[in-house]
Amino acid sequence: MDIAFENLIKLQRIDVEIRELSLFLENFPAKEREIEKKIEEASRELNDIKDKLNLNQKKRRGLESEAQDLREKIKKYKHQLNDVKSNLEYRSLLKEIEATQQKIDELEEAVITRLLEADEIEEKIKGATSKVDQVKDESDKEKELLRSQKKEAENRKDQLLKERESLRILIPSEQLELYHKIAAKRHGIALSPVHDEFCSLCHMRIRPQVINELKAGKSIILCENCGRILYWEEEPEEEREEEMVSPAPKHN
Repeated sequence: MDIAFENLIKLQRIDVEIRELSLFLENFPAKEREIEKKIEEASRELNDIKDKLNLNQKKRRGLESEAQDLREKIKKYKHQLNDVKSNLEYRSLLKEIEATQQKIDELEEAVITRLLEADEIEEKIKGATSKVDQVKDESDKEKELLRSQKKEAENRKDQLLKERESLRILIPSEQLELYHKIAAKRHGIALSPVHDEFCSLCHMRIRPQVINELKAGKSIILCENCGRILYWEEEPEEEREEEMVSPAPKHN
């Protein structure tokens, strides 16, 4: 029986490509999520900085409110100065006014510090906003490219599936069954070419008589080590020409 090596080799190439395309399509949602995650991280960074600004403003308003309450207190103290009846009371009120004014000065310094901090935070917000815009722009381009690749992969997979079905019809059922049985055990690779008297995949040396049988291509021979279907693959013409022109090794 003639062995459909050529069609089996084509089938394996198609199956390998289909498997790679299927893996890409399976990973597509995860790749999209990775792109979205970049935007989320940049947006989260921006929101964190905005939260710092809101907290800064809240603290500043608290300081300003406290300072205003103390100013009202000083007004009351000054009004009370007109009603005191002794120097002791007068000096005591002046001391309270002085201490309260000192607190106001400290609060005003704290307000200024918060204002300076707010300026720095606002600059960071500008930078983070720019970063978010940049990440969104880059992400949109990445998603557009990814979706284009997905469409191409889907179209290519559909085409290969049709080619696969047409090819399967040309392969004898027992050879096809063996191919699938070995492929299931060997990560989808059922055939291995023989190069330089070695199985290309497991590097097991092939006996000379077996190589002659492989060259004849009249029977299925399995690698004694990895169990894959062996086939003889002619050395490319370019490599043969290079070997012919290569200088012979010198012997001492």
